[in-house]
Amino acid sequence: MSDILILAAHPDLAQSRVNQAMLRTARDAGDRVQVRDLYALYPDYSIDLPAEQAALADARLVVWLHPIHWYGMPALMKLWVDEVLSFGWAYGPGGHALRGKDLWLVTSTGGREESYRPDRYNRYFFDAFLPPYDQTAALVGMRFLPPLVLHGAHRVDAAELEAHVQVFGERLASYPDWPELAELVAHTECDVPSDARPATHEEV
Repeated sequence: MSDILILAAHPDLAQSRVNQAMLRTARDAGDRVQVRDLYALYPDYSIDLPAEQAALADARLVVWLHPIHWYGMPALMKLWVDEVLSFGWAYGPGGHALRGKDLWLVTSTGGREESYRPDRYNRYFFDAFLPPYDQTAALVGMRFLPPLVLHGAHRVDAAELEAHVQVFGERLASYPDWPELAELVAHTECDVPSDARPATHEEV
């Protein structure tokens, strides 16, 4: 049974040697890992909500594997969050489907690590762009694990890429026996009242 679910979201995977290498490693990781390539599954952006929620059911670890685009996630990944993590299922009254699971962001940036500083063109340390991920996890009762980030993805050489991919594979194989997890406090869901449900399209 798969207890690790990898949601891959790269809009131009054929051009990404980093994400291709990561996906090869994920697919070679054995039966405990299920990979869902969102852009391959949903080229028309019409997400199969029951299928996605069913895929989440048995997972202990949910991996979001995607590049950082304009300081956030690619469009289809954001749509997946909007539609799949629904009120009454993932959060809000009765929404406990993801309680106790782990969320791991595995991502890459075009800019080098040193570009994420107050005195450089990205103006903030990279961690400043992570609160939306952490809060999404908190809202649905998941634990947000320390991200795995490859900076300067366009420029890494073969040895750097191989080392990064090796860490990724080792982490998948050893989960949940990561030393740092013992020190992480599990989130409890944020208390979202029933009248705080999202507005429908007709209401806005």
